[in-house]
Amino acid sequence: MKSNDEILTLFENYLAQMQLPEEPQLLYQPIIYAMSAGGKRIRPTLLLLCCDAFGGDVREAMSAAAAVEMFHNFTLLHDDIMDNAMVRRGKPSVYAEWGENVAILSGDAMMIYAYKLLRNVPDEKLPRILSIFSEMALQVCEGQQYDMDFEQLQKVSVAEYMNMIELKTSVLLAGAAMIGALMGDASEEDARKIYRYALELGLAFQLQDDLLDSYGSEQTLGKRIGGDILEGKKTCLMLNAMSHASEQDREILRTTHLDATLTDQEKIARVKAVYDRYDIPRIINQQITTRFDRALSILTTLDITQERTTHLKTFAENLMGREK
Repeated sequence: MKSNDEILTLFENYLAQMQLPEEPQLLYQPIIYAMSAGGKRIRPTLLLLCCDAFGGDVREAMSAAAAVEMFHNFTLLHDDIMDNAMVRRGKPSVYAEWGENVAILSGDAMMIYAYKLLRNVPDEKLPRILSIFSEMALQVCEGQQYDMDFEQLQKVSVAEYMNMIELKTSVLLAGAAMIGALMGDASEEDARKIYRYALELGLAFQLQDDLLDSYGSEQTLGKRIGGDILEGKKTCLMLNAMSHASEQDREILRTTHLDATLTDQEKIARVKAVYDRYDIPRIINQQITTRFDRALSILTTLDITQERTTHLKTFAENLMGREK
């Protein structure tokens, strides 16, 4: 079995050798730029780890892993357009560097190229893999639409938010894991369990990301703390607080980010005071722990030896290890 670091090295080598056309330059150069801009390669790594855990040959799964990574980066190109984001991974976004039209078209090409990469999946596995990939891709788009819808809605429930992050964030991780398991000849039952493991892990990861945005450290995260508060974003903290708070405190949560008389730090402090008053960090931490523990418990039910799940457990622990 291969460790997480070994899997990541193999995948980076595969990406480095992947040849994209040179012309037209304004179509393919942004794709190369986006794919080589770093990132943690979380989804392809998990796909390959799942393949390896079930005894599969990770070399046969490389193109599927690259397809998932290509699709993920396509979504980032289009997200940056919708969010008017000038920076991605500490560098100018494709949108900032080449403009909206190029970012749209290069993103479209990345989505198509992701499907092109899947042609290397063995014929007997391709229909099932293609079905999972397509469903996963469509659900990510649904999640993005819900996220945009929420910006216009006055009231969003915690359940609606959890459904949105499951679609927008978790299904891509879960789909990658299931594809990897099936590439390793896992049974359908075990593949579904692996999907659930990754889905729970993805939800825990997103909840933690929301929490760290307000309560993490800039040094650890590499970004400004309190950005969600300043945007008035409907995160799990905001929605849980709204469900517990008095009407007076709800008004603070609804309007603080719009108050031009306050500095950014004052806005962040005011909203966090409401969060603290209703013990929101503890509530969210409990939800994170529940999801994480549920993910790990699923690994114990797989029809493989526990030794073969070691690297999947390590992957989960590493993914969630940013809180300190």
